Amino acid sequence: MEYRYSSRSNDEKKGKKRLMYDITKTPIFGLLLTIIFYNLGRLIQKKTGNPIFNPLLIAIIGIISFLSITKLPYESYKIGGDSINYFLSPVTIVLAVPLYKQFELFKENMIEIIIGITAGVLVSFISIKLIGFLSKVDASLLNSLIPKSITTPMGISLTNSLGGIEAITVVAIICTGILGAIISPLIFKIGKIKHPIARGIALGTSAHALGTTKAIEMGEVEGAMSGLSIGISGMITVIIVPILIKFL
Repeated sequence: MEYRYSSRSNDEKKGKKRLMYDITKTPIFGLLLTIIFYNLGRLIQKKTGNPIFNPLLIAIIGIISFLSITKLPYESYKIGGDSINYFLSPVTIVLAVPLYKQFELFKENMIEIIIGITAGVLVSFISIKLIGFLSKVDASLLNSLIPKSITTPMGISLTNSLGGIEAITVVAIICTGILGAIISPLIFKIGKIKHPIARGIALGTSAHALGTTKAIEMGEVEGAMSGLSIGISGMITVIIVPILIKFL
């Protein structure tokens, strides 16, 4: 009787392990893991009120820690993670909604907005080239960092055309967005930047979609201008950066 009980117990354990293994091989696993840790990050940020506790940053740290502790391969998470990436471009289009509501404001300040976004793109490019010159990093690494302030789909396309490393570009884009969302309130406070259009343009041009989420929290005008800046800064970057690289 003891032998049969032990054998049945072992079979149940093996069955549970097999079930867990099968679950990790489905897209649901990656999706649920992302949703759980992101909402945990939102809860922590809401409770603390500190911009350092960015939901995306907490989600990244949480997912990496979870996979490391459970020794689950990244490929298991990536199945569901790729499902989220698939919707990245379509979801970005939703940012046009607040812009539509503030379109008259955009027309009134169109020249100033275009100049501000172009200046932001140029400063971003020159700063990366200057850092590369001073640190003497490899050209492929430097080219991977140039698209850091535009959206991921555009950034990946640009880095491939420049001969950069796609994985480094993605990391640079994420880090730039998170950092922009975290430090922007402090920068605006120090610089006494209170105009909603200026705030929105600054966030969208420097910190793309993640900056725009912060801009939307600040106000509808900030969110609309930031969403606008994502598209315009991306187009300007893709057009002028390959030309500038030939001369610098």
